[in-house]
Amino acid sequence: MNIIFFSPHFPQNSTYFCSSLKSSGAHVLGIGDTPYEALSNQLKEALTDYMQIKHMEDYDEVLKAVGYFTHKFGKIDRFESLNDHWLEIEAKIRTDFNIFGTKLDSVYDVIHKSKMKKFFEKCDVTMIRSVKEVTYSKAAEFIKTVGYPIVIKPDLGAGASMTSKINNDTELNQFFEQKPAEVNFIAEEFIEGNVLTYDGLIDRDGVVQFDATHLFDQSIMTVVNTNDHLHYYCLKDVPTKVRQAGQSILRAFDITERFFHIELFESKKNGKLYALEVNMRPPGAWMTDAINYSYNSDIYKEWASMVVHNHVNTPNEGKYFTAYASRKNHKHYVHSHEDILAIFSDYLVNHNRIEDVFSQAMGNYAYQFRAETFEKVQSIVSYVQAEMRN
Repeated sequence: MNIIFFSPHFPQNSTYFCSSLKSSGAHVLGIGDTPYEALSNQLKEALTDYMQIKHMEDYDEVLKAVGYFTHKFGKIDRFESLNDHWLEIEAKIRTDFNIFGTKLDSVYDVIHKSKMKKFFEKCDVTMIRSVKEVTYSKAAEFIKTVGYPIVIKPDLGAGASMTSKINNDTELNQFFEQKPAEVNFIAEEFIEGNVLTYDGLIDRDGVVQFDATHLFDQSIMTVVNTNDHLHYYCLKDVPTKVRQAGQSILRAFDITERFFHIELFESKKNGKLYALEVNMRPPGAWMTDAINYSYNSDIYKEWASMVVHNHVNTPNEGKYFTAYASRKNHKHYVHSHEDILAIFSDYLVNHNRIEDVFSQAMGNYAYQFRAETFEKVQSIVSYVQAEMRN
């Protein structure tokens, strides 16, 4: 197979996907804006060929690069980046070159949050009440129905950027006074609860071959807006209701041969699951690695095997709970980095600095631990993130 990997150098774990594609027998052709000499040795070894372009957002440049690879290697079988930011460019290239995968006729259904709603209506999952293309008058009318608080967020975009919890009329007025005119927003009722993800691999026949769940008992929106540190957990098992809801959503969206990342709210009030959003990519923020640590697997390798051979060999049985705990530079912590390494060396599986572009949500430095009980990883997170009192 001839597989073009768009932006193989960023984010960092793209290199692992490229290496796994090569190991599975594919020709990996890279397109990026970084000089070849600046690529890591591991990435250079994974790439059959590489083309540097000046502007990744310039579709004409991307088109010419794909045309060059087509002329040199023959038909292109896949065009991937595994990144939300490039979904539209991916779909355009697939459409123009008739490459397998999501094309322009359906990509906007998984880019715009408002368009996802019509697919959620087909699922066995409760929808969060919402209003799209929100204006002040629409928001005010919506609040009459659902009451405060509400959440207002961009219709297009990943993470919690420009997402606000609106608690009263004053905050509503402030939001509309300051909101960027060029950005379309949606408003949703606020659900007090945890986020449970449904992550995994679905093959080209539409069969889920592997799945996992992460638990976020913090609000990412609050983490971003208050510059707080973050933690989350990869669970040892997928809760039955999460699997049922996730697979219902996958069927509604007719997703095949993808790494998927579905977000669900679990209400603290009644335990009900609410559909939040669908992403056709691996989970971010070290979650892909957390899956490997929890399941003693190589999910990069299994994704590549699925793409090249339509075969996945990862067991659906978790061994550990894996926790992610980050720190922020502006906070003062009780325990030192050296304390953490010394005391929890038997549980520590990864620690590193976070790339600056992700640090607002993910923290400046992070640790990953795994243990056989949830209580143990919870206690380690509490130790890592314990702050000094003024």
